[in-house]
Amino acid sequence: MFVILIVGLALMGVATTLFLRAVAMPRFRTTAMLDQIGAYGFESRSEEVRRSPVMARIDAIASSVGGAAARRLGVSEEEMRSQLIAAGMYHTKPRNFMGYRVLSTVIAPAVWLWLASTIAYPTPVVVLGLVGSVALGWLGPMRYVQRRAAARLSKVDYDLPELIDLLVVTVESGLGLGGSLQLAADRLVGPLGDELRLVLQEQTMGLTTTEALRNMLARCDTPLMHSFVRTIVQGELLGVSIGQIMRDIAADMRVRRRQAAEERAQKAPTKILFPLVFLIFPAMFVVLLAPAIYSFMSAFGG
Repeated sequence: MFVILIVGLALMGVATTLFLRAVAMPRFRTTAMLDQIGAYGFESRSEEVRRSPVMARIDAIASSVGGAAARRLGVSEEEMRSQLIAAGMYHTKPRNFMGYRVLSTVIAPAVWLWLASTIAYPTPVVVLGLVGSVALGWLGPMRYVQRRAAARLSKVDYDLPELIDLLVVTVESGLGLGGSLQLAADRLVGPLGDELRLVLQEQTMGLTTTEALRNMLARCDTPLMHSFVRTIVQGELLGVSIGQIMRDIAADMRVRRRQAAEERAQKAPTKILFPLVFLIFPAMFVVLLAPAIYSFMSAFGG
């Protein structure tokens, strides 16, 4: 019975994910295209990208539902926006995301009830699965955003030493800070490269380098990014050479990255304990001990 419950919850989760992905796929493709155009500084001179009426209607419903739910539950839209930005979901509005959370909370139990009615689960299993599907529909999207944000910020911290080395080389060779950032944005890929391109776009819109870097720090609030932005801002305000200071910061960042890798390596034996005891050892015991036990029982039985 427990196995059937697990399989049912897994199928329900897969069905919900496929449904939401099918609904949101046109928007994701449009957003990716606009991000690519903005990243390379081109403007759309052709006809404006038109969204499908169905997707626009779903977004409107999600926005209305999300706004009402946020007011009822007292959820801060600023905090949710910061989490979405940290995850790289710049074009996702907090109200829309909240609305999709509510919709997934309704769709997941509906899918579970349909699955339970077709297989005729017992009543306790149906109730337990209903509670689990509600929790999955409500907490699943936020958990996905948090995990994506953590992975993205970790990638930014990992790439920061390479960015600082590139800036040190270009600045000491006579290139200005703006040109160095432009060169780094052209060379780097991934979340850090996207953030640098956003910094350059904000400078093009009229912001100063200090303001653009502080906005980047607000989007990627990590200790290593704090050190990097503080060094750049102090160098710009005081008018001193930041080459040697950035070299020291790059060395410190690499030490921290090595320490973080060692910490993850120390946690590996603890994390592998559960699959080792409950998955690997039973299979090994079956393969190694089953013939001996069979021979032992056959000998005594004979």
